[in-house]
Amino acid sequence: QVLLVESGGGLVQPGESLRLSCAASGSTSERYSIGWFRQAPGKEREMVSCISDGNTYYPDSVKGRFTISRASAKNTVDLQMNSLKPEDTAVYYCAAAMGIGSCSILWYDNWGQGTQVTVSS
Repeated sequence: QVLLVESGGGLVQPGESLRLSCAASGSTSERYSIGWFRQAPGKEREMVSCISDGNTYYPDSVKGRFTISRASAKNTVDLQMNSLKPEDTAVYYCAAAMGIGSCSILWYDNWGQGTQVTVSS
């Protein structure tokens, strides 16, 4: 079991940036995938970034604006979000899929508590 804690959310204006951080505690030495997901009210939870087997993935909606990366601490994964838009408003979650190399939400069973990102003028 892996404990995931997100931080860095907040209220920003369109065009501004935020950097989210996901800190993991527990067993992460085995093969695993980790990603960022978001969910707005009334909408399905969607993947916005993922690291799987050393590769990174982004949907078209955030490609070129969001970047996932590992911080200096090996158990921390950040999401840099630039040029934020109102449609980026959502609760952002980090999640891990243990023993799996996949970005499909179906495989993720370790979830953080989420952090609110609001983009509004």
